[in-house]
Amino acid sequence: MSHESNSTAHGAKTLPADLGAPPIVNGWKVRALVVGAIFAIVAVILGFLGQSQDGLGWDHFLRAWVLGLMLTFGLSVGGLALLMVQYCTGGKWGLLLRRPLEAMSRTLPLVFAYWLVVVIFLKKLYLWAQYTTDSATEEALKAGLLNEVQVHAINFKRAMLNPDAFIGVGLFCFAIWSFYMLRLNALGLKRDADLPENTPYWIKKLENISGLGIVMYSLTMTAAVIYWVMSMDPTWYSSVYGLLFLVGQGYTVLAFSIIVSISLSKYEPFKTLLRVTEQHDLGKMTFAFVMLNIYLAFAQFLIIWSGNLPEEIPWYLDRIRGHWGIIITLDFIFHWLIPFSMLLSRDLKRNKSRLIRVCQWMIFAKAFDLFWLIEPNFKDAARNLHFSFGILEYAAVPVAMVAIWIAFFCTRLQARPLVQVNDPHLAEILEPEHAHA
Repeated sequence: MSHESNSTAHGAKTLPADLGAPPIVNGWKVRALVVGAIFAIVAVILGFLGQSQDGLGWDHFLRAWVLGLMLTFGLSVGGLALLMVQYCTGGKWGLLLRRPLEAMSRTLPLVFAYWLVVVIFLKKLYLWAQYTTDSATEEALKAGLLNEVQVHAINFKRAMLNPDAFIGVGLFCFAIWSFYMLRLNALGLKRDADLPENTPYWIKKLENISGLGIVMYSLTMTAAVIYWVMSMDPTWYSSVYGLLFLVGQGYTVLAFSIIVSISLSKYEPFKTLLRVTEQHDLGKMTFAFVMLNIYLAFAQFLIIWSGNLPEEIPWYLDRIRGHWGIIITLDFIFHWLIPFSMLLSRDLKRNKSRLIRVCQWMIFAKAFDLFWLIEPNFKDAARNLHFSFGILEYAAVPVAMVAIWIAFFCTRLQARPLVQVNDPHLAEILEPEHAHA
């Protein structure tokens, strides 16, 4: 494969003949599989140790599994959503990220397999799944296993919170995501094979499909996070919960996409394609998601805290008292303050290695935030942050799951050329840089 691009008389660069993924992607895949195998073994060992310590080792394993599911789900379906956003907006950044985003979307079968594990262990993760009738909740109340607020919430929401609905809604959501994933990926290949003069037709066609797709994504993603995470506490509800996850997925997907594109820029064809201008633009877009992320999270907190309603405020108290205040403080620092402060810098956004470090930190911060969202839903952890071998599962299990996901992503990335040659922005992006972003 050629590693040097030629120049025309006008100074414009040209792409190499081979537009496939460089051999380094295979190296990433192998390393990811090794990391996944090591951490999977560590997770199993911690499960046994945690079980002998407090009898909750495998419970924590499953809770950590949900965290890993949400991370990989966010990257896969979030990648599909950002792909549709790009088709609707037509930004130059799409030429860089389109193939990585398509590859992310095609990891959906692995995410589905991860979700099936949650379905199998439904009763271990969701309180409402343990009590499927009103008489069962009444008996649990008498036995002290549930309080009156939980009984009322489970009985009132039973039409929605039941195993059949959980599975049915999940299957419906995966069907919708699969349709758009298959459709957009297939059309992307057809567009590549067509004549350049037909590009306006493909732009319009992909834009029309993606417009409705974004609406369907917003609805189905909201339904998924309500069932998969919010319903762990059946007494809790929030009108912006789905929007928080939507923005969080953009936050994570952009960070991962920047890591991939900058890492690929050491090799052709991205070496020719990635200019400082487009890298800076991606950094600014990531900064916007950082700002929107903290705005929504703080708005939800401020409204509920100031309202101080007895049916709403316990959710936050479970995550602040009993030393959880340390975690929420670190969450604020990790999730917002550090990336916000770093991405303010113009020089950092134009520096490849520093921008990669910030994006890696953002993915870690999202995992830390998910830990704060998931763990306090359970009686043994609410207002009671304590160390156990089981807690360490929140590191081992998601790392193993994400590593296996990355290996699958690399396989998907290798399946297609990294550049769509019919993109109207290609000629512009191959021009030498003159303006300062």
